[in-house]
Amino acid sequence: MPLDMELTPKTVFDTVGSRPLRPDGNDKVTGRARYGADMAMAGMLFGLVLRSPHAHATIVSIDTSKAEALEGVKAVVTRDDFPALDGDETAKAEAEENLWDAARNVMARDKALYDGHAVAGVAATSMAIARKALKLIDVTYEVLPHVTDVDEAMRDDAPVLHDDLFTEGLDKTPESPSNICGYTKVATGDVAKGFGDADLIVERDFVTEAAHQGYIEPHACVAAISRDGLADLWVCTQGHFSIRTMCAAILGMNQSDLRVTSSEIGGGFGGKTTVFLEPVCLALAKKSHRPVKMTMSRDEVFRASGPTFSTSMKIRMGVTSDGKITACEGRFSYQHGAFAGSSAGFGATCAMAGYDCVNIDFDCYDVVLNRPKAAAYRAPGAPMSCYAIESVLDEIAQKLDMDPIDLRLKNAVKEGMNSVYGPTFGPIGFVECLEAARDHPNMKAPLGPNQARGIAGGFWPNFGGLTSVSVNVTDDGNVLVSLGTPDIGGSRAGMCMMAAEELGIAYDRVQAIIADTSSLGFNDTTGGSRVTHSAGMATIEASRKIIEIMKHRAAQVWGIDVDAVVWEDGQVRPSGPNAGDNKAMSFAEVAAIAGSTGGPIAGHAEINAEGAGASFGVHVADVEVDPETGQTTVLRYLAVQDAGKAIHPDYVEGQYQGGAAQGIGWALNEEYIYNADGRLQNPGFLDYRMPVASDLPMIDTVIVEVPNPGHPYGVRGVGETPIIPPLAAMGNAVSRAIDRRLGEIPMSPPRIVEAIDG
Repeated sequence: MPLDMELTPKTVFDTVGSRPLRPDGNDKVTGRARYGADMAMAGMLFGLVLRSPHAHATIVSIDTSKAEALEGVKAVVTRDDFPALDGDETAKAEAEENLWDAARNVMARDKALYDGHAVAGVAATSMAIARKALKLIDVTYEVLPHVTDVDEAMRDDAPVLHDDLFTEGLDKTPESPSNICGYTKVATGDVAKGFGDADLIVERDFVTEAAHQGYIEPHACVAAISRDGLADLWVCTQGHFSIRTMCAAILGMNQSDLRVTSSEIGGGFGGKTTVFLEPVCLALAKKSHRPVKMTMSRDEVFRASGPTFSTSMKIRMGVTSDGKITACEGRFSYQHGAFAGSSAGFGATCAMAGYDCVNIDFDCYDVVLNRPKAAAYRAPGAPMSCYAIESVLDEIAQKLDMDPIDLRLKNAVKEGMNSVYGPTFGPIGFVECLEAARDHPNMKAPLGPNQARGIAGGFWPNFGGLTSVSVNVTDDGNVLVSLGTPDIGGSRAGMCMMAAEELGIAYDRVQAIIADTSSLGFNDTTGGSRVTHSAGMATIEASRKIIEIMKHRAAQVWGIDVDAVVWEDGQVRPSGPNAGDNKAMSFAEVAAIAGSTGGPIAGHAEINAEGAGASFGVHVADVEVDPETGQTTVLRYLAVQDAGKAIHPDYVEGQYQGGAAQGIGWALNEEYIYNADGRLQNPGFLDYRMPVASDLPMIDTVIVEVPNPGHPYGVRGVGETPIIPPLAAMGNAVSRAIDRRLGEIPMSPPRIVEAIDG
């Protein structure tokens, strides 16, 4: 029956807000959970990729004859095995992605554009044979000048990566190509007047290096294509529907001919939202007529899958003597690796979204250079710009001898104010987060010599997007929720809790699965902090449809009008003068008679979720810096954030702590290091230094709950915001500890010593 239901808000909860055990915990800690590399099929081949050793080179020729002649080699693919694409085609990954760029990234065409760029793929009966085959492929390169620094890439005399790339966004299209692929202007008010009204102006330059997401599980997939052209792909991904879209387009397939199943995921953080191996694996499977399995080595993960952007920024900010921001201007240059797509403009608006400043002028540049194609890393673009803006704010607080939280409270946006990125804010929790941080015991902890405290705010707009959910009731009164959004942070538990909450049944009577692409309508990628909001809305809507169906079924059994049936506490009950002697029926009782009252009971929801609700956070870092070695020790760390409504508080706190830990590592040690030949020097965890448990204190958390009116339970996404403030919070703490303003991330010991001695 058609049901057009309004999602009414709920404020009193039975299951939501509790902390039940996670449904996938047992399998993950016992090793039964199946990740990307755990899939195996009969007759399976093993695939490997030959990668360029050069940062920039024309591919003159590729001779695969010796490899193809090697016994055990069943297929070899190169650029000739992939169709050309229209450069205007896009696919919906975590953000709109140019399919021609994605295709050229998974397999180089006329040029290799970075150290690690894929040049050929082989499939063989063993890994040893596949490795031998790679050595037999003869590639002739013409090595070209390269560039790996964002400022150098923007120079007029820089080596140009793409002869067909002309800067977009300018009033007039340039006559010659360059590495500046896009320009965005973000401007409001009158900046000149704003600076004229300022009593203090601070100007600083900032640089951040690229950082990898650092997921423990490398990229892996298994592909099989039948003789009739139907294909299956098993893959570790954050968005199997987007993988289907991109693979089908890159290979010239119909989407309906490709079924993609997502495995468990051993970390993604935005880095598993696009394709790397998958189209190559499918091409090898098609050519060999055998299933093919591919798994990246750790070296390949670093050299060939996307880290986040490196950046160069300049900020100028003016304030009155009492701390009111009057104007801010900036230049934000973000590189996106060898292909366009950085979120410089988006990052710039995020950085100032928390502050009431009517005079803003930002010039934002999207730049390409000879590095791997960048990918999202939690809040793509925001941590870097936040680092710059929040560092300047901290310096202003010092110069005005003003408490840094008071400075932010004086300028914090509130409900009803206009945001720098367009919309007027509804209910938001930035002030509440600042006040919670101010009142936390960490703020009263004493600091000793070479110790200091750093504070920073952060903002993420959150997203909704396309979502499909199916909720099915079994005849024994249990419930199965089918989702199309891979679980990267506890969403299965969250959906089970919301379904249980709506249906009035116990949490342990609800199970959730991640359905393949042939089982549900399209779902946007798990990213942008969208899943708990959007899939939650769809789960609630589908559950409420089940309630309506059960009310109709009960009315049929009782022979009364459906308007005389009410739903209370997980049961249907007759109401009114026509109720007669009929007794209430439980959820399980209605489910048990489904077969005789009209058939299976299920609720479905296909929505384009809106009203995601902005997210704000405040982080406080206490550090100690050894002035002789430059070693930074994190003494205490506090993450405060508005969750709207925490569905499962354990998961919410885990998101806060995980983002903070990643941000601390990025701030202190993590970076991509290239030599003069443009080759990555630290493609592994021995040389790419990520923090481990012994490097960090217990990260304290505070969950602020200012309900989001765009969700029936008040939910705001929480996954992106925790990584936005740490770079600035750590930068401000270290700068205060050494009494020197730093402007480069990471703040490694040599850089700190140089600043102290300089």
